[in-house]
Amino acid sequence: MNLRNIAIIAHVDHGKTTLVDQLFRQSGTFRDNQRVEERAMDSNDLEKERGITILAKPTSIEWEGTRINIVDTPGHADFGGEVERILSMVDGVILLVDAAEGAMPQTKFVTGKALALGLRPIVVVNKVDRSDARIQEVLDEVFDLFVALEASDEQLDFPVLYASGRNGYASEDMDRREGTLTPMFQKIVDHVPPPNLDEDAPFSFLVTLLDRDNFLGRILTGRVQSGVVKVNQPIHALDDDSNVIETGRASKLMSFRGLERVPVEEARAGDIISLAGLAVATVAHTICDTSVTQAIHAQPIDPPTLSMRFAVNDSPMAGREGSKVTSRMIRDRLMREAETNVAIKVTEAADRDSFEVAGRGELQLGVLIETMRREGFELGISRPRVLFGEDENGKKTEPYETVIIDVDEEHSGTVVEKMNLRKAEMTDMRPSTGGKTRITFSAPSRGMIGYHGEFLSDTRGTGIMNRLFEKYGPHRGAIEGRKNGVLISNGVGEAQSYALGPLEDRGILFVGHGEALYEGMIIGENAKTDDLEVNPMKAKQLTNFRASGGKDDQVRLTPPKKMTLEQAIAYIDDDEMVEVTPKSIRLRKRHLDPNERKRASRSKQAA
Repeated sequence: MNLRNIAIIAHVDHGKTTLVDQLFRQSGTFRDNQRVEERAMDSNDLEKERGITILAKPTSIEWEGTRINIVDTPGHADFGGEVERILSMVDGVILLVDAAEGAMPQTKFVTGKALALGLRPIVVVNKVDRSDARIQEVLDEVFDLFVALEASDEQLDFPVLYASGRNGYASEDMDRREGTLTPMFQKIVDHVPPPNLDEDAPFSFLVTLLDRDNFLGRILTGRVQSGVVKVNQPIHALDDDSNVIETGRASKLMSFRGLERVPVEEARAGDIISLAGLAVATVAHTICDTSVTQAIHAQPIDPPTLSMRFAVNDSPMAGREGSKVTSRMIRDRLMREAETNVAIKVTEAADRDSFEVAGRGELQLGVLIETMRREGFELGISRPRVLFGEDENGKKTEPYETVIIDVDEEHSGTVVEKMNLRKAEMTDMRPSTGGKTRITFSAPSRGMIGYHGEFLSDTRGTGIMNRLFEKYGPHRGAIEGRKNGVLISNGVGEAQSYALGPLEDRGILFVGHGEALYEGMIIGENAKTDDLEVNPMKAKQLTNFRASGGKDDQVRLTPPKKMTLEQAIAYIDDDEMVEVTPKSIRLRKRHLDPNERKRASRSKQAA
């Protein structure tokens, strides 16, 4: 059978998962009467809630005698560890760009990786039916982007399709607004080369994705690079340096048919398959016939730029809401994550009760924490910190990000001012779609931690920010942190309206009446710069005297400010933590005892 392997790459929300849905429908992968969820490829709960793709997933469709293996890739830079490996499995890419928003930073990141591998893209301008579409300008932007990424002449001569993924049509005619996706299927078959691999050589296969199955154990997914593999064939695994790390048998082979993984008896060079039967081999290892001694070269992964401390929850409320609270359980879960997600690195602290988890960004680590929380874990999470490096002269370096902001004209002054305070440097400013201004900055990652919430407040929720790892550059010096102090509970008990009422004058409250509190828990933000210990549990003394007029003072509280997990992690300071349980997100001081806090503060000042 004819075979084509392609990846779909695009910026977040440009519609790639919706387009794949339509490709399924029009290729006959789904029966006409089959009930299928929208965005079928986003199968994980968090993906459905957030409307983003987190995990790369292969799938396959058949069209007129050709099997097309499609990989839907994540659009966020934080999940870029997935993207780089996936591109080594395919022979072509569809680059999807929004007809109004154009080429965005994430498009640049993944397209750069694809062009460097010599892949020839098909450009699809999606959402051409938008009222604010600017199709020709977007095409010019894509061409300029390719030139900036040093594309070859062959890559610059790219075919273009104009499509609406939601309405299920594509055409080579810019003005057409109806039809089917047949032109896209035809373009894939004509433009993407079939795998040019040697079927007669011994079997070899590079692992690009790793899954776990309760019955089959580790499931390794990738593309067969050479030869043929059959069920129960003896195989071994080689590491990067071609050392044999494990020998076994291919106990099960599975191929992708639509959204299903189907058992097959054999797989040939070019097929994207999943293989079970090995217990140690992982991502970037070579699985091959026992006669093969040379490992396949794997794409290097960009290093982590950010780390957080995951600790055992030691608050007075520990163990009340979660079922997984011990350091051993947390350690096993994090090691399992690091195994399947190569962009994450886990190191155990000396006290053995906490772990340093390094990743690509706040979103990636936030998704991991949210996933663990839903699995029943209780954790104490520290403020994110960037990972510094050193240049060849021994000078300190830090990670920088390209930050692209689309903002209404009236808010642009505030945004530029705030970004300057964070040591960001403006590199470009131009008008964008919908009357917005697009401003591009080069900013130290340190300064961007915790800014997103403030940015949304400053732009009245209308601003759009996209961030992308740029480089390691010179250290920019101290960056001012949070200006306000916090209100700290000085005891254990339940919050009382009578006590919270007067505290509203001191700042913004994070807790409401009746919530359980403990000593050292943060209950609000102080309007001043210093921390303030308060008693939010003081109840009204009951006496025999009635208030004049027959009614006692009634306290009317403003609803407390409730933070999401990401907001809480971004809000805390270095001496604070977020207590994460399956039911609650609480802010607290690292040292709950006020005397310990004073001692820690003195020793920090002395240092």
